[in-house]
Amino acid sequence: MDRSPLADLRRAIAVARPHLSVPVRADDGTEGFPRSSFRRGWRRAHRGLYVPAGVDDGSPEQRVLEAAACFAGHAGAVTGWAALTWRGARWFDGERGDGSRAPVAVVISTFDRRPRAGVRLSAEAFRADEVTVVDGVRVTTPCRAVADEMRWSSSVRAAVRVAEMAAYDDLVSVAELKQQVRRWTGRTGVRILRDAVPLVDENVWSPPESDLRWDWHELAGLPPVMTNRPVFDRRGRHLGTPDLLEPTVGLAVEYDGVIHLDAVRRRNDVDREERFRAAGLEYATIVAGADRHARALRLQRIWERARASRDGGREQSWTVDPPVWWTPTDSVEARRALSLDDRVRLLGYRSAS
Repeated sequence: MDRSPLADLRRAIAVARPHLSVPVRADDGTEGFPRSSFRRGWRRAHRGLYVPAGVDDGSPEQRVLEAAACFAGHAGAVTGWAALTWRGARWFDGERGDGSRAPVAVVISTFDRRPRAGVRLSAEAFRADEVTVVDGVRVTTPCRAVADEMRWSSSVRAAVRVAEMAAYDDLVSVAELKQQVRRWTGRTGVRILRDAVPLVDENVWSPPESDLRWDWHELAGLPPVMTNRPVFDRRGRHLGTPDLLEPTVGLAVEYDGVIHLDAVRRRNDVDREERFRAAGLEYATIVAGADRHARALRLQRIWERARASRDGGREQSWTVDPPVWWTPTDSVEARRALSLDDRVRLLGYRSAS
């Protein structure tokens, strides 16, 4: 049996992720394919590595696997967004805001490897306990992967979004990131990481929600806001869970993306709005595609209107204090403590966000 690192990776993938294709080498004495076989029907993944031409080169998982194959048998590990998507994180697809592809980052702790197209090599040191093997691929731990992606971000805002989307899948907590910051004094990019961590909210459900919360605070300059906080009536009935809730003025804000155009979803949105208003909450919808600064001005006007309505004596019969039977899920720690059945029952509805 072939015991080469690439063959070991192929066996692991065949069991764990058979929908993916591990690259093969030309003329390496183990794969059994002469170089001439690759002229037709094959796509070059990386230097000396090939996959069948029909294999999707845009799949995030496949891109991670092809990069990992370059370093099979090496002590390095995939990190950043690529390590997170390999772990099944929902919001990491390796695409930048302009539609271009972000490289797959690999930490190797050495300078003896040649660059590869689509791969970002990092010669920074990493500890042995920061690396593990997931389905045959060496990846950094979630905290290390998130911290790397954050410190390589273009801005504090982008770094906050990275952490919040990793927290969505309970891959990292704010407390864990704070520990990482303390260990990384002086490391490249740690300033962005240090500035971003205190601003992270562990209960944001989508990238647009993260951006909306950022604009609420940083552009509109409005008071602290709760994210995805359940709202109840005085008898303990759940009225709904708005994307943003400003409790001092009683304002619920929802972000509407394209999924809200569905007839059933739209009907549910209208019903929820009626429940909120009947309980004395002001309600506003922010639609996708709006200019950020125009959106911030609108948020300011909405908040002022809610404050005026509160000062005018608007009757309020809502509360954010849950009934005794309610199971909280608003933090990474609380969600990690759930059983598998409870995760499906209590968190399944987030997939529609």
